[in-house]
Amino acid sequence: MANKNALLIIDAQYDFCHPNGALYVPGAEKDMERLSKLINDQADKVDHICVTLDSHPVNDISHPGFWQDKDGNPPAPFTIISLKDAQGGKWTPRFYPEKVLKYLQDLEAQGEFPHCIWPEHCLIGSKGSALDDNLMSALQHWTRRGKFYQAVTKGTYPLTEHFGIFMAQIPVADRPETQLNQSLVKTLENFQNVYVAGQARSHCVATSIKQALDYAPGLADKMIIIEDCMSDVPNMGHLGDPIYDEAKKRGLRFVKSDQVQL
Repeated sequence: MANKNALLIIDAQYDFCHPNGALYVPGAEKDMERLSKLINDQADKVDHICVTLDSHPVNDISHPGFWQDKDGNPPAPFTIISLKDAQGGKWTPRFYPEKVLKYLQDLEAQGEFPHCIWPEHCLIGSKGSALDDNLMSALQHWTRRGKFYQAVTKGTYPLTEHFGIFMAQIPVADRPETQLNQSLVKTLENFQNVYVAGQARSHCVATSIKQALDYAPGLADKMIIIEDCMSDVPNMGHLGDPIYDEAKKRGLRFVKSDQVQL
């Protein structure tokens, strides 16, 4: 039947998937090899592919250069900054201090992720923001059949994290790009099965699934998680585990790439 199988591929970009990437996720390159093989082997049965692209400005709230200590030094990557740290002057935002404090307050009230400083990654227009080479080759192979893959950017607004593909961690009222992406939800809802893969399992993939469960349950019901086509940020898998546990309770399906028969 038409509109049967869609692939939703989350943030499968150089900075996450290549060992030289700025925020390399160990195992991600092997994930992409498996995913690319799946696309190549079953290209005729894939009706739609959506790739999402993490896309950040240099001065992003989660990048070191946005912050400084009392001596003017930036935090090291993977530093956790709390509201208390910012209020007490341990770490000071260099830009938009009032908005940043409100963001940290809202983020802590939400209680899902602490505010983590990441290496500068997926800078808009940079090599690091490009799709993984193996995946790109598979997409080109797939499009030769007269198909068109959909590319969706997220993360462009600098004053909120944007892990999940459907909305920012803390949506901003006057910034539509941070709010629920209803167009993407509606596009994916057109398919019987939505196979989910990408990076990182612990953060962007997990949060995307949670957003579907919370805001688009009809779409979540169609999701099938390809478990061996995603990996965790080291030592952070525990952040995503409760989301996957909830997904299993809600009946979402989990498969390995070699078990997928489209």
